[in-house]
Amino acid sequence: MELEEKLRILGAAARFDVTCSSRSSREAGFAGREPFFPGVYRTWSEDGRCLPVLKILLSNRCVYDCAYCVNRASASRPRASFTPSEVARVTLDYYRRGLVRGLFLSSAVWVSPDHTMEKLVLAARELRVGHGFRGYIHLKVIPGASPELVREAGLYADRLSVNIELPTEESLHRLAPDKRREDILAPMGEIRRQEEAYREMGECRGWRRGPTFLRAGQTTQLIVGATPESDLQILELAEGLYRDFGLRRVYYSAFFPVSDDPRLPALREPPFLREHRLYQADWLLRRYGFRVEELLDGERPHLDEMLDPKSAWALRNPDFFPVEVNRADYHQLLRVPGIGPRSARRIISARSRHSLDLHSLAGLGVAVRRARWFITCNGRYFQKKELDPESLRRELGSGGEREGGRAPAGQPSLFDASEYAYPSHGTGLRSPDRVTVSGMRIPVPSEFLRSVVNGEM
Repeated sequence: MELEEKLRILGAAARFDVTCSSRSSREAGFAGREPFFPGVYRTWSEDGRCLPVLKILLSNRCVYDCAYCVNRASASRPRASFTPSEVARVTLDYYRRGLVRGLFLSSAVWVSPDHTMEKLVLAARELRVGHGFRGYIHLKVIPGASPELVREAGLYADRLSVNIELPTEESLHRLAPDKRREDILAPMGEIRRQEEAYREMGECRGWRRGPTFLRAGQTTQLIVGATPESDLQILELAEGLYRDFGLRRVYYSAFFPVSDDPRLPALREPPFLREHRLYQADWLLRRYGFRVEELLDGERPHLDEMLDPKSAWALRNPDFFPVEVNRADYHQLLRVPGIGPRSARRIISARSRHSLDLHSLAGLGVAVRRARWFITCNGRYFQKKELDPESLRRELGSGGEREGGRAPAGQPSLFDASEYAYPSHGTGLRSPDRVTVSGMRIPVPSEFLRSVVNGEM
């Protein structure tokens, strides 16, 4: 098979893996733009920088038959595999042309976990050692791979991820009977141990530029909506993963039906709103000091679809409010709907110089339309009338989802056209019909995008 065809198949097959935080296409300004290069996805770092990456599978040939997976063994679809040298060749060519900033390399389980993991490590080693590649590398760790291969992968990659995929062992056994939960958690534990060992070595030896292991840590991905678990179960799992394995992020992916398997739910559309609420709740756990039991419990196992999780918490805890913005500490400010970490720091800095009022808060990035119901400035309320809880709920629900003056970074559909995009820097090309990459003349017609979006590839 030609390298061009492999890139087309394996670039499209990788679309279900979540690479990093993303913004919606409308916010990012890329709506309606077609992908010019197979496998190139626009992603955004948490500080808002655009990071185009080459996201591909090493192989979509799989020995497992997971019901929810588009690359399952029983699926009728074109199959292809890269060699490690081909991965390195395409990555370097894209990188040198300024098309991508790095590589996101995953794979189906090809032959066996160790065989697949060995090929992934060889590709990363060839890039780092053989070619001196200095770009970003994110490798997927194959559940069941040996600890030696996991350790070696961490020496070449900036980030590793092990997809836990389903929240409970029962669901994993039902939809992915070839996988075992312990095979997923064991690599996470090994990565955690190696991170701690390298950190202790660096501290003991006073290294400033010594050997490193995973500069960007490890992540995982959970599928939302394929199984009956509640949001409470999902967030409790995420909280445990952050605590026990030191994960940087848990990514949530709305389940998209890829087969008519009777074990799968019959959804009219992917649960994107639920996915979005889980990201908001996850953000509260990681950055705002919330605990899962504050957001959900046995009587409320699901997040409110009408309200963001912080507003829902505020309505359930009226005794905490109002918060006096001129005296409250940082953690108290973070509990106020409409005040995020950045605006809370700005408030603390600004009030050391002068007293704050409502107009001052608007200039500090506070979403005043929501925050005004929960704060006072020098003892003064901004609302001349009090609303009953139901009216306030409707007011908050209709007030948009803007926090700190900006729309939150959600995780849009991986079928969004903006996920496949053409980097705007350093190329000077304008909608070419074909482009040369690694000696290949790659066509870029609109039919390519439609086939990816419609799942025909």
